[in-house]
Amino acid sequence: MTLTFEPLDDRPGLAVIDQIERQRYRIHTPTPIALREAETDVFQYPVGDAVRIRTRAIELPTVVMVYVRDDDGAIAAEVAQFESETLPADDYVLDPLTQIKTYMRVEDTKVEVTVDSDRTRIEFDAPTDLLIGARSQHDRPAATVTTTEQPADVMAAVETFGSALKAHDPERSYPTLRGHPPALEIGDTLDIPADIDSPDTGVTLELPPDLASIFVAAPLSYYLGASLAPASEPRLTTDTGFTYSLDTAQGFESEVGRTLKRLFFLDCVTRTEGFHKIDLHERSAIEPYVDLDFESLYQRPLAEQVATYLQVPYDVIEDHIPKWRLTTHIDPEPANAEQLPYVVDDLAIVRTHQQQRLNQASVPAEAEAEFTRDDVITRAASSETDTPTAETDYVEPQAENSLEQAWIGDSIPIGASKLTKAAFEHRLDRDTNAEDITIRVVQNDARMDEERQVVDDVYGTRDDLPFDVTVHDDLTTAELRTVLTTDAEFFHYIGHTEHDGFVCSDGKLDVTTVDSVGIDTFLLNACNSYNQGLALVEKGAIAGIVTLNEVLNDGAVRIGETVARLLNCGFPLRAALTIARGESVLGGQYIVVGDGGVTVAQTKNGTPNLLDISATAAGYNVEMIAYSMDNKGLGAIIFPFFEDCQEYFLSPGSIGKFTISSSELSEFLQMQQVPVRTDENLYWSNSMELEDIS
Repeated sequence: MTLTFEPLDDRPGLAVIDQIERQRYRIHTPTPIALREAETDVFQYPVGDAVRIRTRAIELPTVVMVYVRDDDGAIAAEVAQFESETLPADDYVLDPLTQIKTYMRVEDTKVEVTVDSDRTRIEFDAPTDLLIGARSQHDRPAATVTTTEQPADVMAAVETFGSALKAHDPERSYPTLRGHPPALEIGDTLDIPADIDSPDTGVTLELPPDLASIFVAAPLSYYLGASLAPASEPRLTTDTGFTYSLDTAQGFESEVGRTLKRLFFLDCVTRTEGFHKIDLHERSAIEPYVDLDFESLYQRPLAEQVATYLQVPYDVIEDHIPKWRLTTHIDPEPANAEQLPYVVDDLAIVRTHQQQRLNQASVPAEAEAEFTRDDVITRAASSETDTPTAETDYVEPQAENSLEQAWIGDSIPIGASKLTKAAFEHRLDRDTNAEDITIRVVQNDARMDEERQVVDDVYGTRDDLPFDVTVHDDLTTAELRTVLTTDAEFFHYIGHTEHDGFVCSDGKLDVTTVDSVGIDTFLLNACNSYNQGLALVEKGAIAGIVTLNEVLNDGAVRIGETVARLLNCGFPLRAALTIARGESVLGGQYIVVGDGGVTVAQTKNGTPNLLDISATAAGYNVEMIAYSMDNKGLGAIIFPFFEDCQEYFLSPGSIGKFTISSSELSEFLQMQQVPVRTDENLYWSNSMELEDIS
């Protein structure tokens, strides 16, 4: 995101606050003024870095809510889209809800904040000193813990996860106040670095000393900063004498998930008594049905809050809890403990249910009668028989009530992403790209020109983001090797693959023979691309979409187009595929390998969303479904810009249902490009007609 500061003279310079939350601020202003001592301590929230400048105005090329606070932290004004506020001269801290968590402080200054249809502007009555502070999101492990395979040692290692929390009050339900847990490695001895400072929150989880129980409880342990202790029966205890069984009629795994959701949700409601005193929809929805004094609760110790929350019946609040982003199904093997920190960082629900393994992924019979992307006629350099896949068993994790599903284990998952440790590590090594977003499209079969034309019309169509799109046709193995080893944010492959290589004009290129790749993310829209996609991740990529078997060409075109549009809108890879699967009967043949939470492009409005619209006699019913991003995770808030909306909503999941007029809907759809679902059909907001809505 770029912030433009109006200079005070004709000699604007350029200063850059160094990389914060993987993005850059570009500040166009004269040379920044030196910071006064301890100025990073003047904000109500913690900041990791600050810069002082002198300017007349700040303009953001996006629409964001802006809070203005007084010196005591109380909200003096909040400005939403199509609003403007002017405040008298005083000391203020401005808190714009930008992608990077940023605070701006001015002293004895008159402030005017204006948010219009596409921009946010903050103006001062005269040139003023402005202190800008920003907080790193702590999106990578700060240390590495070594553990043996013994459950007692794994338990001690997981107990360190809470050290990454930046707050131990309800404010930690904000994603920017939950840091990344320490990394885990399996070794010969337990080794916890001395600089890891695990909190004492007064909460203990007593668990059976087995890996399955520890894995399932890891996200709850992290969120509570809880101690872990071995016990024959799982339960939560506090230092105040409160005890809560985790082995209920729901079953241990389900109860742990419900407990995490209940505590997290009630923290989100209670925090409205903290720094952000906002009108939260979920609070108004549950407050008549719960006997809770949220103002008093906010001030109490975490252990007392937990004991109070767990006396609220789950079914009273269940319908108001935000849709969870991710459920991760894990094979409880010692090696898989190394992926726990990355799963916990997502605050995922963890399951260890063992599903019946399948001999092969199912393919609809009608595929045999239609042109597929593995049609033997098109295999110019293919062998007569396929090389068998290295992994022969499949697993179909039980679908859970989350937006996305993932799998950790040796088997090939159906209907879930395949997570790997290498993918997470590659993401941590990923450099922030301050230049153009590089996209490479390879079409290795002329008969698939339809998809190539579609993606040509999609990639790089956003005026607010710089794209560098290159299309390659009919590559040789050497040429494809060059493309794969050259740095790029996204690689879209249209053609044929076999288990042992990409089919090229002069033979097959097996990615396992490549030393390393330069691409970050990819879509291999070809039959049987799982093995080659997994190899791309092992060789340096972060994540990609692959196929498990043969796919029909028509369905592949629909999937390819939908994924391209969703990625262009800023959806994470896994969320994009979750939506795109519904566009073809063979959508189940596609899965994500690697860290599917990664994005290719930044979303324009901060949170990617899908609109579900239906026509009524009174106008149109609109339901907004928000999807999480790593910097807009569980606990983020959204303010839908509808005329009669007066409340904030928790994200992700359904963000309210609104009835609006045709004129308001038409204006809303033109604000940005988002996917729209109506009568089971998927459209795009900036190219659809209201007549398409039934």
